[in-house]
Amino acid sequence: MKKLYIVIILFAIMPQLIAQKSLENLSFGTDSTFEVITWNIEWFPKNGSVTVDSVRKIVEALDADIIACQEIGDTNIWKQMVDSLDGYETYFQTNWYAGLAYLYKTNSVQIQDYYEIYETSPYWNAFPRAPKVLEVIFNNQLFIIINNHYKCCGDGFLNLGNTSDEEDRRYRAMNLLKTYMDDNFGNDNVILTGDLNDILTDNAQNNVFQNIIDDSTNYYFADMDIAQGLPFGWSYPNWPSHLDHILITNELFDELDKSSTSVETIFIENEMVGGFGAYDSKVSDHRPVGIRFVPNPFNVVSTSEKRITELNYAPNPASNFVQIDLGESIQDGQINIYSATGQLVKSLELSSQAIEMTISVEDLPNGVYYMQLTESETIKAAGKLVILH
Repeated sequence: MKKLYIVIILFAIMPQLIAQKSLENLSFGTDSTFEVITWNIEWFPKNGSVTVDSVRKIVEALDADIIACQEIGDTNIWKQMVDSLDGYETYFQTNWYAGLAYLYKTNSVQIQDYYEIYETSPYWNAFPRAPKVLEVIFNNQLFIIINNHYKCCGDGFLNLGNTSDEEDRRYRAMNLLKTYMDDNFGNDNVILTGDLNDILTDNAQNNVFQNIIDDSTNYYFADMDIAQGLPFGWSYPNWPSHLDHILITNELFDELDKSSTSVETIFIENEMVGGFGAYDSKVSDHRPVGIRFVPNPFNVVSTSEKRITELNYAPNPASNFVQIDLGESIQDGQINIYSATGQLVKSLELSSQAIEMTISVEDLPNGVYYMQLTESETIKAAGKLVILH
């Protein structure tokens, strides 16, 4: 009789147990932050319609601006799933496909360009999957996202010059990308991410990322604390190891010091009945890793890959007004003023004949603000303004 009571009780409380494990409690994105997630979805859909339904719910719950995905096995099913998502679009290269794709929110980011690099045969050994580049505008700022999936496996020892050595292939891939970023994105906000299939904490002799780590003036792995942390926080529990990384350029270093910034492994399994075993069976053997921050409106680069010029204005600090010298007449222009957290607080259209203009700031509270001059939606100049009444 006791066993029967136990069974009855279990059936009675089971709905409550399931309700406590709901993807509706999963979250990552916010209205005020920019989010980029890397996620190896292990040959989507690994468990058919179960995977499709799970991934759709996870994406909706994460609510991230950009998700750089790896191992998309069936692009037709992938596109069908994305079509069922409200407010998301996808990009992947169609002429030669190797599992890399982007998901992005259409109401928060504007796509400027997307393309592959190192896609020709001389680079196939280093890059079994050509890196996918996405150039996007978020809050009037340009961001370069580079999605990757390096060669897997190896013995942990870097055998330089041996093109059959998996570590050597990852080493060459990383250094080719460093060269590309050095040559093409010297002043841009760059986030290189993906399943890079190696750990950051190898000794220098065998570390495929060592040249990037040594160039600490220009590059930093934002997930280094995760890599140096305890195994329960790593992105690939089955080994366990931490293989999914987020590399940023120095234009974004200041973001890491803000309390609003977060770089974390996202434990989706904590919101699924059955924990990681269920997540592994239904979705993937990799956890996503994400970065979330409030971009500084002053750190703006133009789509011409040159840092914008300094806006000429006075007084600064200002109390009642700001006099702006445009230097030349602006066609279809405007001045935008942003708060320190990136919120647009004032926007003024420019007369086509205007060379100077005065803006009242009496209505803005004391604090630090950022001004941008745009022409035909292209950022021309910017400056930092302190208001002190």
